[in-house]
Amino acid sequence: MMTHIAGLHIAVNGWFAGDATSGTGQYTNHLLQHLPQARPDLRISLLAPAHVAAQSELASLPPAVEIVPIALPRLPENLAKLWFEQVSVPRAVERLRAAVLWTPYWGAPWRQPAPTVVTVHDLIPLLLPHYRGGLLQRGYTWLVGRTAQRAAAVIAVSHATADDLAEHLHIPRERIHVVHHGPNQEGAAPPTPAELAAVRARYNLPERFFLYLGGFDVRKNVPRLLAAYRRYLDLGGDPAVKLVLAGRLPAADSVFFPDPQKIVAELQLGEHVHCCGYVAEADKPSLNALAVAFLFPSLGEGFGMMLLEAMQAGAPVVTSERVMG
Repeated sequence: MMTHIAGLHIAVNGWFAGDATSGTGQYTNHLLQHLPQARPDLRISLLAPAHVAAQSELASLPPAVEIVPIALPRLPENLAKLWFEQVSVPRAVERLRAAVLWTPYWGAPWRQPAPTVVTVHDLIPLLLPHYRGGLLQRGYTWLVGRTAQRAAAVIAVSHATADDLAEHLHIPRERIHVVHHGPNQEGAAPPTPAELAAVRARYNLPERFFLYLGGFDVRKNVPRLLAAYRRYLDLGGDPAVKLVLAGRLPAADSVFFPDPQKIVAELQLGEHVHCCGYVAEADKPSLNALAVAFLFPSLGEGFGMMLLEAMQAGAPVVTSERVMG
């Protein structure tokens, strides 16, 4: 396949490049760091919107990665993203005469001037009702589903996603390639006692605690987690083991983003639950290592990177059988 072509020129959709706050951004960033090491003969052109290309985070990319800034028309963000994917990227691939286009998320172009590889992390917008959105969102989901069907190859990050691609998008199995993620903190040394103490102080952590780390959208199932913790206490569980909810809280309570603080109050868990807010990437290994157990009752994940990170840190994991992986 493509791995045997010397000097292969790959164009990469860089919409999420440099973004460490999203899973797609982390996935893109890690692979751009490691691909040149794995294949020094690759030529990589990162197609980045002008506002992304100017980010200081891209300065650490290997020299083999050429950043190609692309100006966008003045449009609302969603439309600008669609224009970038469907118009700017194909034009740039033609202009650069790239041999392959790789889109590291579900957003390949309809017109594919070079063999296209697309990474699909999950089919959540297709499979979970809360994530289907309105007419425009459903139209976009239909579009990217069709563009994935047109791709020369599809990378699935888990066997569960591969099964969904075959079942729901009818993509032939021979065009689906399962390539698992590695942990974000691969090769990192275990946290030192000083690092553990610093993280405990930084986030005002209790002495012993269960940990949830992630988003608060409805599929993360945090209300059920809080109800389970309430039941744990009511049935005689050790009240000294608190519950820490880590992650940026919703700006307002809604059906899609239920506010855990409201539920904490309703369940009278105020003295037992600590919301510590956003956690820096560098602090996650220590946070996981300090936890009595990592709790993650999600109703659907394409992979579940947080589970790997918790296990790597030595935290026992309690998760849902419905977490895909």
